[in-house]
Parts: sequence; C-alpha cells; structure tokens
Amino acid sequence: MPEKIEILFLGSGSAIPTAKRNHPGILLNYKNESILFDCGEGIQRQFRMANENPCKLTKLFVTHWHGDHVLGIPGLLQTLALNDYKKTLEIYGPKGTKTYMDKILSLFHNVNKIKINIKEISTGKIVDKDDFCIEAFPMEHNMNCLAYRFVEKDKLRIKKEKILKLKIGHDPKLSLLKKGKDIVINGKKIKFKDVTYLEKGKKLGIVLDTRINKNISKVAKDVDLFICESTFMDETEIAKDYYHLTAEQSASISKKSKVKKLILMHLSQRYGKNEHDVLNTAKKVFKNTELARDFMKIII
Repeated sequence: MPEKIEILFLGSGSAIPTAKRNHPGILLNYKNESILFDCGEGIQRQFRMANENPCKLTKLFVTHWHGDHVLGIPGLLQTLALNDYKKTLEIYGPKGTKTYMDKILSLFHNVNKIKINIKEISTGKIVDKDDFCIEAFPMEHNMNCLAYRFVEKDKLRIKKEKILKLKIGHDPKLSLLKKGKDIVINGKKIKFKDVTYLEKGKKLGIVLDTRINKNISKVAKDVDLFICESTFMDETEIAKDYYHLTAEQSASISKKSKVKKLILMHLSQRYGKNEHDVLNTAKKVFKNTELARDFMKIII
C-alpha cells in the first residue's frame, strides 16, 4: 500500500487574519515525520483545534521572516516546552534565520528549554532521507524568501502473486529485491526485475509570498499538489509592486507545469466577501483548483 501524505492547513490567510482565516501554517504528516511549513500567530491553538499533537512535530520550515509567517514560533516553542517535548526540533529557513531565532530564544522565558537545531539554507536538496527529500528554491520577495518541494522517493514493490507462484515462503532475502538486487533461494536465481514494479513517489510544492519568477515552475513541475499564494486576483502590476502573485498567475504556472491539483491560499482580506471570484479567475485557466480553508485536510 502506498504511504499517505497528509496535508493539514492550520492557517490559510495572509498578512491580516480574518474571522475565518488564521495566519499561514501548513502541516505535513508522513510516516514518523510531522513537518510544519511556516508558523503564523496562534499556531499552537490551531494545533489543538485541529486535534493535532504539536509534540509530534519534527521539523519547521520557514519561507521568510515576515510577521504573519513566523509570529507563532514563540508560542509554539513555549507549548512544546511546557509539554515536555522530547525531540530535537529542526528549524530550516533562509539567511538570517539564526539571528531571528537567537532573538526569540533570548526574549521569551521557557522557549529555550527544548532542543533546537537551526539550519540556514539557500537552494537545492536540504533534507535527504531514505523515503523522501525536501528541496529549497529562492523566491523574489522584499526579503530573503524560499519555496519548498517535498518529494517522496520512488519505491520498488514486490509483486506478491509472482512470489506466491515461486513457492519460496517468507525468506529474509526477499527484502533485497526491493533494493534492486537479484537473489538466490533454494538454488534458484530470482531477478528483481521479474518480480517487482516501480511505485512512483508523490510530490508536493509550496510557494508562499513571491512575485512571478522562473523558480516557481521548478517547484510546481509535475507535483501531485501545488499550494500557492494568490494574494491578488488578477491585478498583475499591483502584485508585482507588492512582491506577490495573482490567482491567474498561479493557475497559469500550474497548467504549464502539469500540476495535478492547485490549492490557493494567502488571499488578501479584500476578497473576504468574494473569494469565489478569486477561485473562478483561477479555474478559468486551470480547472482543478480549490481554495484552502483553515483545518482543511488533503491526502495524496
């Protein structure tokens, strides 16, 4: 069975939160990993409201250090400290992250009681595990800003019906087939190519706060799910001036990049009463588009 990648929106709003939308926060659960992308104000309460345990958190990725994306960090760290968090929280972010984190740790009581490993990153593969990797891509914002791409690695799966026909039982050597190795059981050679198939890994792209640039397409290329900021609807020049994207641009990139599904978030509060117009603008370009909502869960 393919592993599930669960994405939960703990916050889907923008710089000014609304009654329906908290500041940005995207939680990804995969196997033993619980990964948070951005940490908007009040995120620890959003965890509770979503019935998620923040102490399962393993990694935090910061796109950039504007307040609406990071003001929840002190509160989250305090919640972890008061709940006897046992892990080492890995925090990744663009240049300047160590300086900002040092200030947080010096300003707030209790938050430095947990183990934290801070890594400043710029581009390329920044996490490389057996089952997945995470890549970073520079964006164009009015401060250092990154986008992220989560890639589940392809896996060799054993064709059970083939193994049953060979009548070899549950020999420990069978696990070597999934590593692409031929084996010999009871004097018979079994080629991995004959009894396995390739299961393609799922891919997720996250782009928050940037104006149009060529790296967005690299994040979005062939992903199963593309989460993209759409602060404006179709006001291209205003979006450029404020270093943001429009829904129309997000949809156009998705279409060209062969995205399977697009999720729009980080909408300006100006569209609070006509969000459907933003969605329809995107759907005219890329049909499989949806608006993020706080506590919305997607499994890919």
